[in-house]
This record gives sequence, C-alpha cells and structure tokens, in this order.
Amino acid sequence: MRLLLLGVRGSTPAPGPEYVRYGGHTSCVAVLPAGDNGDGAPALVLDAGTGIRQLAGPFRGAILLSHLHWDHVQGLPFSRAVDHPDSRAELVVPVVPGADPLATLTGQMSPPHFPIEPGGLLGDWTFTRPAPVRELAGMTVRQAEVTHKGGVTVGTRIERDGTSVVYLPDHAPQLGSAAAEELAAGADLLIHDGQFRPEEQALADAYGHATITDALDFAARCGVRRLLLTHHAPGRTDDQLDAMAKEWPDVEFARQGETVTPSDRSRSRTR
Repeated sequence: MRLLLLGVRGSTPAPGPEYVRYGGHTSCVAVLPAGDNGDGAPALVLDAGTGIRQLAGPFRGAILLSHLHWDHVQGLPFSRAVDHPDSRAELVVPVVPGADPLATLTGQMSPPHFPIEPGGLLGDWTFTRPAPVRELAGMTVRQAEVTHKGGVTVGTRIERDGTSVVYLPDHAPQLGSAAAEELAAGADLLIHDGQFRPEEQALADAYGHATITDALDFAARCGVRRLLLTHHAPGRTDDQLDAMAKEWPDVEFARQGETVTPSDRSRSRTR
C-alpha cells in the first residue's frame, strides 16, 4: 500500500510561489494498493479537495469524504478524472443519522450555491454513508465519527497485508474521542491535522482543529509508529513549514506530490 498526497492544505487553497514546496491544494489522498486496480489508477481516494483535480482518470472506485466542509469537497466537480463519462464512483458521505447522503450533498452543491447538482456529474455515481467496517479494493476500511466542529466528521483506518494507515485530517483530539483513539491504535502511519502551532491553541479549539503538540500527544497515546501532519494552514509558507520541521524533527510534514509508503518511512516526489 502506497499513498499519493494530492492535497495537504486546509481551509482554502494556497496559490503562489511561497507555497510551491509543500503545495497549495486542499485535502486529497489517493490510496495505491500493491498492483493498484490493474491499470495504475487508485481505487480508493480520501477526500475531494482541490487536490483531486490532479487525479488521472476515468476514476473507478470509492471516494471517502471525511466531512462536508468546503476544503474537502470543492474539487469534486472540477476533476476530469471523476467528472468523466466512463467514471464509476461511489461517494461515501458522512451525514447525521437518518439523513440521505445524496440529499445532504445536494443542499451544498446545487443552485444558487453551484450551477449543477451532484446528479449532473458525468459517469455512474452512487452515494452512500460510512460503514463501521467494509472491504474496498482489497483493503479493510474502518470508519468512525471523530471530534471536529461543524457537522459530522469521520476518521478512516485502512488495513492491508498487515499495514495500517489512519486518516484524521480534521480532528480535535484535545476534546477527547474514544472512537478516534480506537481507530488510531497501533497504526503504522497516522495522517493527522496539524494546522496550528502550540501558541495558536485558542484558534485550534475554536475551529475544532489540532495543534502540533495535540497531534503528537494523541499519536503517543495511541502507540502510532509514524506521524505525518497535514491540513497545513493556508497562510503557512514553505519557509515557515521548513522551520517548523526543524523545530519538531520527530514528526513529518506532508508535501503535495509525495508518494508515501507507510511501513518503511519512504517518501518520494512524483511531481
């Protein structure tokens, strides 16, 4: 299992020369199991921020949304890979109990907020809700609700061939979440919200996010083997992130375009 980091920013995209090394696209990770799905393309994608625009298509598989905040869905109708006549996509949408996934998404993606509804996306689409555990593309996928403000947010654990990856891009562990700790327990790799510095704790609490020290404490409690921080603040420049990487040398900072292998700490640039 390998992970292609297509977007690692939070809140809004960050264009400009001072954001090139870490990237400016919002949250999106493509999961590449051994052998992919037979044609080199991922069959599983985590979130649909602007980073999903870089995905090659047509896409055939499942897209798991962590939640419905703009920075995690705004790339969906602009990706040629998924908005494609030959795509076959399952969109897993976190919703409140009893709510319909398609109707919930349509409340956000429809006039006057957007020109088309989800039904206007090209290809064959299904809209489902998260399940506690299921098999997808030869991987075991576990999902549970975690602490983050502004609606239902789920974390995801992916397991294959004895390797485990946990994705918590928007999470406030300082608020306490037994479900999140269960998901992350003993993970080989935890991709976690690290948007704020410790001195920005009040902002992190106000928006339901984590500071770097919150993420480090959470990873330690859960016995995580490797921590990769994502959802970088949109105003955090490359130079500032480089300085933070030196300040916290025991944690990694996600970079757009990298392919990460969870079990052996290898990272490679693909762009």
